[in-house]
Amino acid sequence: MTTPDRVSTGNAGLDTILRGGFPANRLFLLEGTPGSGKTTLALQFLLDGRAKGERGLYITLSETGEELDSVARSHGWSLDGISLFELSSADEVLGRGRDQSVLHSFEMELGGTVKLIEGEVERVGPCRVVFDSLSELRLLAQDPLRYRRQVLSLKQFFAGRHATVLLVDDLTTIHGERDQHLHSLCHGVITLERLTLDFGAARRRLEVQKLRGVDFIAGYHDLVIERGGLKVFPRLIAADHPSPFVGEPVASGVAELDALLDGGPLRGTSTLITGPAGTGKTAITLQYLFAACERGERAAIYEFDERIGTLLYRAKTMGLDLDKHLENGRLTVRQMDPAAISPGEFAFLIQSEVEDRDCRLLVIDSLNGYLAAMSQEQQLILQMHELLSYLNQRGVATFLINPQQGLVGTMSLSSLNISYVADAVILIRFFEAGGRIRKAISVLKNRAGGHGDSIRELRVDARGIRVGEPLTEFQGVLTGTPSYVGAGGPLMEDRS
Repeated sequence: MTTPDRVSTGNAGLDTILRGGFPANRLFLLEGTPGSGKTTLALQFLLDGRAKGERGLYITLSETGEELDSVARSHGWSLDGISLFELSSADEVLGRGRDQSVLHSFEMELGGTVKLIEGEVERVGPCRVVFDSLSELRLLAQDPLRYRRQVLSLKQFFAGRHATVLLVDDLTTIHGERDQHLHSLCHGVITLERLTLDFGAARRRLEVQKLRGVDFIAGYHDLVIERGGLKVFPRLIAADHPSPFVGEPVASGVAELDALLDGGPLRGTSTLITGPAGTGKTAITLQYLFAACERGERAAIYEFDERIGTLLYRAKTMGLDLDKHLENGRLTVRQMDPAAISPGEFAFLIQSEVEDRDCRLLVIDSLNGYLAAMSQEQQLILQMHELLSYLNQRGVATFLINPQQGLVGTMSLSSLNISYVADAVILIRFFEAGGRIRKAISVLKNRAGGHGDSIRELRVDARGIRVGEPLTEFQGVLTGTPSYVGAGGPLMEDRS
């Protein structure tokens, strides 16, 4: 939202990061490697001005007008109403006699180019200017000192003309080093990066390196380029999103399961369900999702591992009709592409789910899928901690599914050690008794309240989730190889 002392960047995410946009009538540097999105963001900046009735000028020293128009069309934009000053041909601009001067040709080209630019600015009288790019100006100058003087001259030229100027640079080095002098000349510096991963789509991110007099959101912010422009995902800061709520228990609809957590996990807490593949972790969360939707609440599951069709079919075999809640909008099921999602985009999707749809219960299935999607990220545990803190502050009941390694599993919780962050931990184990593979469920911790310390048998079948009596006649159930010490008491499936 543009204010008298701020100018919108044309990008909602970047405006959020800058706490409202660019300070008006200042000079800013937009730098980045090729393919990082500089031109797209610069065009968004000018198009936003056009929508507000402000004159815009795009000065291009590298790309032709046809190339810029092609970029705009790829996003569904038209550049009508934006002045374009193209300097792709030095012969046309400066004439063919320039090499006859006693001055070096590059001195004539540099001086003549700058004069033409200043003349065009005087003629158009723009409120917003994009100068693309400084690399060509640097080549014309040839000497670092002459280049810096020319950039300073441009800054002084624009200073009294009530224009917000965006200088675009492609991170060209001078004698193998970055030109930090340019950073000191500009009121603000925004850096775009493009990262190539070992597998999957390239990742892009943005950092505001400086912005004088503005308390911006520091750090890296993930972004994607899609039809319609750049989509920037501001880094999630949980402390910025406090919300009052009642920490009441969240029931599953299965009395024996709720009793394990003294009525159920509380709102504003996270519950980790861990165990080997096939023990029923997802089935338990489906029961919680169904119960929440039946109460009229909105719920969501972010699925990294399983196909949506398979998930809904499994719910039907348990007697849970999730399809009707998908139709009435109470339930959202999102299929995540592990090769394309970034931590920032994932956090943004969840934040939108909570704030736009008032989601009250959320499932992430699974942490292994999340870890695979972000395998080259360095601070996953911190990012997950911030995300869970945000959800807790918004009063959302969160369930995290954590498959243990191996079919039988070990007591190790995962390579992403999130167990200390979770408020409650539910452990499910296979064990063998009476010639059958059975399942046992127990609660290892519950910060938010009391919990049972017994180990009980778990059944998942057409009758849904069933929790049996404590396995008092077995020892070593959690090891997977228990010893029977009872007097022949029946197990759960033998009871009517």
